[in-house]
Amino acid sequence: MKNYGSESIRNVALLGHGGCGKTTFLEAALFATGVTKKLGSVSAGNTVSDYDKMEIEKGFSINTALVPVEWKDTKINFIDTPGYPDFAGEVNAALRAAEAAVIMVDAGAGIQVGTEQAWKACEKHGTPRFFIINKRDKDEFDFDATFSALQDQFGSALVPLSWPLTDEIDEDLMEAIASADEELMEKYFEGEEFTDVEIKQGMAKGIQNGDIIPVCSTLFTMGGGVEELLDLLAGCVPTPAMHAPYQAVNGKGEDVEVACSTDGPLSAFVFKTVIDPFVGKISIMKILTGKVTPGAEAYNSTSEKSEKLGKPFFLRGKNQIELNSAEAGDIIAVAKLANTETGDTLCDKTEAVACPKIELPAPCYFIAVEAKDKNDEDKMGSSLRRLMEEDPSFVVERNPETRQTLLGGQGDMQLNIVLSKLKDRFGVEVNTVPQKIAYRETIKGESDVQGKHKKQSGGAGQYGDVHIRFSPSQEEFEFSEELFGGAIPKNYVPAVEKGLRESMENGPLAGCRVQNIKAVLYDGSYHDVDSNEVSFKIAASLAFKKGIKEANPILLEPIMRMEIMVPNDYTGDVMGDLTKRRGRILGMEPQPNGDQKLDAIAPQAELFDYALGLRAMTQGRGSFTMTFDNYSEVPKNLADEIIAQHEAEENK
Repeated sequence: MKNYGSESIRNVALLGHGGCGKTTFLEAALFATGVTKKLGSVSAGNTVSDYDKMEIEKGFSINTALVPVEWKDTKINFIDTPGYPDFAGEVNAALRAAEAAVIMVDAGAGIQVGTEQAWKACEKHGTPRFFIINKRDKDEFDFDATFSALQDQFGSALVPLSWPLTDEIDEDLMEAIASADEELMEKYFEGEEFTDVEIKQGMAKGIQNGDIIPVCSTLFTMGGGVEELLDLLAGCVPTPAMHAPYQAVNGKGEDVEVACSTDGPLSAFVFKTVIDPFVGKISIMKILTGKVTPGAEAYNSTSEKSEKLGKPFFLRGKNQIELNSAEAGDIIAVAKLANTETGDTLCDKTEAVACPKIELPAPCYFIAVEAKDKNDEDKMGSSLRRLMEEDPSFVVERNPETRQTLLGGQGDMQLNIVLSKLKDRFGVEVNTVPQKIAYRETIKGESDVQGKHKKQSGGAGQYGDVHIRFSPSQEEFEFSEELFGGAIPKNYVPAVEKGLRESMENGPLAGCRVQNIKAVLYDGSYHDVDSNEVSFKIAASLAFKKGIKEANPILLEPIMRMEIMVPNDYTGDVMGDLTKRRGRILGMEPQPNGDQKLDAIAPQAELFDYALGLRAMTQGRGSFTMTFDNYSEVPKNLADEIIAQHEAEENK
């Protein structure tokens, strides 16, 4: 593949709901341009972009893939993205490297949740876009009806388009082309004809500004429309140089703008990492400024370490294509960068810049896992870290209270694939286990108790005696002393406090951490020979166990604050479901797009499967964020069950 200048490069993200035909389009494009000798298909598992073993088995895309297509002296770098909601992070990453997006729509299914999410992602990134209504051979296909539905939902900038443009251009399209340029608008009002050059320039400018969003229909499985679409993209997608300057921070921590240009020092943004079983880690990056040649040195301004780029190459699916050089605007891959991750910036050290990290959706669905073979615990951890390099939108957390390893992501599809990769690539099998709650214990009443430790076994003994009052507190733990008359030497007071703090780790009800208590040491006794710090620590722990039990102890559970975005039609169902989950709606706020934002709280114990439930209730259109809010008393019937379960486990 030859080297292309930035004016001849187009970077296009392929978006849309799963199964809408993105991968099939790429097969048709590669076949039409002579790269392949036969059309691959998803069902046969022989497509260029869905090459991962997991993708072939499941029959849909789970990774972003790069597929460059050369067309009439133009190189179009297609960035094929997964279409299911669990992989929203892949879409955000792709749009950081693209100058435009093609949103595919299944002619039979119409607008799906993946269509809506693709639109929202483009809106957020300000990405020019095209709609392609695919699979028009379906009996239920009606272009006018589908177009009207798209326009009703996404706005009047959508215009139907046949390419190449004929002399009889739709009036709405003509007006949209005129609106993109003042001179064209003047000609339009004066009734003058546009030249072909003016039409194409007006189209390109209108698309770049978002004033024109072309809507085409085709059937890629029959090879139809491929060349026309390639012509459209080559002629109307903005070049990399036309992209707005990239926001970055320089070596001094100052905000700067980086404009795409071949002149000047190197800067490149890594938007995707692939773990290849044979090559190892492959970093896919977009060159923002300068050029890249084999053997070049680069500075990672994020990790603050230098990297040697070795032999960079172009990627087409899993196939590597050698390059002599590549310049600003192009997308390349580099293998085995030791200190580089997704979201990092590579640059010239003398003029270092760092672009913002990729915005990834916060995990909303967690599962607890443990290695089937206990000897694989360390291997499980290191393997999961490797997989996070490839998909940084899932997280691995260790809960110090429940001692569980948690995987968090967007849904069960994403996490199941993570577990499948863990087994397939690293030979680590895991069990999914019930997730535990980090309950807490506290007191509602007061108590006044004695803790006395006395031990004599020949020689020096042990003696500690304390009198402590316990009561509720707004603070995690309050400790004070009101000793008088030398009842206990002052040097033993810290040991008493330490004994109480250590005892708070295991409460008397269910072995949970104790919080919000006040302890006042007011009396006690000691022995000149047998008393020591250890004795007073033990005495304090005895007082704690007795005092908490006598002060009306209760069990607390974590309460989560939720912000739920839901289409208005589903609001009633979502509110009813929250009530069943012991939740409470705190407020509602209509959104400009017709959604409702619900502010709510609910116990964490009721929310482990909420991501799946909300998706089912709203046909995938609802979303939510969740943060810890407070600890609240567990209802008595549930508390009794939790305590009984703890006692049963203790007695095993």
